[in-house]
Amino acid sequence: MDSRTFLGLEPTHNRFRWKLPVTRKISVGAGFLFGGCGLAAAISALEGTSGRQCVWATSQYLSYASPGEVVDIDVTIAVEGHAITQARAVCHVADREILTVNAALGDRPIDERGQWETLPDGLPSPDTLPPRPVSDESLGTITEKLDQRMVKGVEWEELALETSEAVQGDGQTLMWARIPDVIADVDATTLAILGDFVPMGVGQALGRRGGGNSLDNTLRVCRTVPTDWVLMDIRVHAVERGFAHGLVQMFAEDGTLLATASQSVIVRFWKG
Repeated sequence: MDSRTFLGLEPTHNRFRWKLPVTRKISVGAGFLFGGCGLAAAISALEGTSGRQCVWATSQYLSYASPGEVVDIDVTIAVEGHAITQARAVCHVADREILTVNAALGDRPIDERGQWETLPDGLPSPDTLPPRPVSDESLGTITEKLDQRMVKGVEWEELALETSEAVQGDGQTLMWARIPDVIADVDATTLAILGDFVPMGVGQALGRRGGGNSLDNTLRVCRTVPTDWVLMDIRVHAVERGFAHGLVQMFAEDGTLLATASQSVIVRFWKG
């Protein structure tokens, strides 16, 4: 299936309004819509309405949507130029706003191009690594739908419950990831789902069983190429005042930089 079908995003008779029924498979174990899926649905709606591909999109997370609810996505085309469309999408359940997305979409083919960020050296093939385990509370959620293979980092049960027992990392986590149900070429919608991994990197950086809730997420799409796996190079820059800030660089298996995703996170820890 393609990424739009995976999400369950539906067009309506009005090309400026889309509907996203919230199901368990696009939610987290805590029982609300996964932020990456919310951004992904907005990007897909923006691309479907404008007829152009995403260059960048930034989301501000305002509230939660639970399985069983339907998120309406209202698209506004603010400026439509010869090559670039500036637009926004407001995602809401009835009168409760869930997230707001601003975006630029378009294509400007020029001869000059280059890539200066590179795939880390010496990476093992994802096929040689074991899948990350899925907890009972995450069965049927987005966590189970993502195939994750840890390259650099520790598994959940190895992280400390208390700060006094924690051993902080260097802020970098490396992981191969894919969505097995999405067999079409990787697109901006797929990358938005995969890019919401700064919270996971926060727990890794602090050495604690934790992460947090995203305040925002900004996806910048460089170039999409066919790839079975995406390498997630997660960098947590700092944790201060109860908030964390970080970046995910996403590479195709051939080393192409697909996109970057940056976030600020409300830091939270698991108890018990």
